[in-house]
Amino acid sequence: MLYQSIVEATELPRIIRLERNVYGAVFSLMKLLPARFMIDRAEDNGALTPQTTVIETSSGTFGLGLAMVCRMRGHRLRIVGDPAIDKNLRARLRGLGAEVDIVESVGRTGGYQRARLDRVAELCEQYPDHFVPGQYDSKDNPNAYGHAAELITATLGGADCLVGPVGSGGSTGGMASFLRLAEPDMRLIGVDTHGSVIFGMPDEPRLVRGLGNSLMPANVQHDAYDEAHWVNAAETFRATRELHETRSLFMGPTSGAAYLVARWWAARHPDAKVVVLMPDEGYRYQDSVYSDEWLRENGVRQDELPARPQLVGAPSSAGTGWSYTEWGRRTLTDVLSGDSSGRGLVAAGAAI
Repeated sequence: MLYQSIVEATELPRIIRLERNVYGAVFSLMKLLPARFMIDRAEDNGALTPQTTVIETSSGTFGLGLAMVCRMRGHRLRIVGDPAIDKNLRARLRGLGAEVDIVESVGRTGGYQRARLDRVAELCEQYPDHFVPGQYDSKDNPNAYGHAAELITATLGGADCLVGPVGSGGSTGGMASFLRLAEPDMRLIGVDTHGSVIFGMPDEPRLVRGLGNSLMPANVQHDAYDEAHWVNAAETFRATRELHETRSLFMGPTSGAAYLVARWWAARHPDAKVVVLMPDEGYRYQDSVYSDEWLRENGVRQDELPARPQLVGAPSSAGTGWSYTEWGRRTLTDVLSGDSSGRGLVAAGAAI
């Protein structure tokens, strides 16, 4: 097949069998898909013209996806990031023509995410003709995953369970909404990390990048999820290394966390077809996740993974290790208020 650009050639995943009933939707750069989709929609509706400046907040792969698309289309791009953007990624963004603003201090609330959004607002005043894709709240983010869902359906005939990391909420929520058109009972499992507000924990510093959030993205539709898991940094990095060592898949840490959860759930449901989202490759993490020295320096080197997560009754009981709760397609308010209308929460601390 002849592709017209690298974006077209790499935006969709490869479907790879990882276990007897576990299939990976393995992306080189998953955020290319919503980046291209958002730019398409903006061009189509006139929000983005050759004179328009694209402004977006990102500390990772969405910024890279936007830079690739904007370079191919000839659009000016300003990315607002934070110190998590390592020097190699900064160089690549600038090589693609993006201007990179680094926010050096955190906001009073919401951490770097709030500080970055405040800087985006300042730049919007500076550039009256601007377009902000808005990965955290634009419905074009989840809507972008229709083609990927079609690929999964065409390849596997659908899925009984979808497992994926949650950052903006776009990929898991969007993919599930399309897959559930054919399989309404398909389970959706969201994978988060400790210190993220997405599934009800307090905001705290996080070592895992690309997973979780300090602010609640509007694109997280809580009532779409059947389970929520929290995987800590050491577990995430060990699972990522194990994915490489056992399956030769050189992926980022969000993929490792999702794989850990998917493998466990699939073993307990051997007749279910499980699809796990793996968002990006591991090249950005060679000096961190794949470095024994870095892991030791940060106190997150771990040789073995827990055999199972701890089942808890509420986010406040999640502790510091891999744990999960039966979310039951409820709203965040219902979960945090201990709603027990027909889907009561299990007793905190119970394990299976």
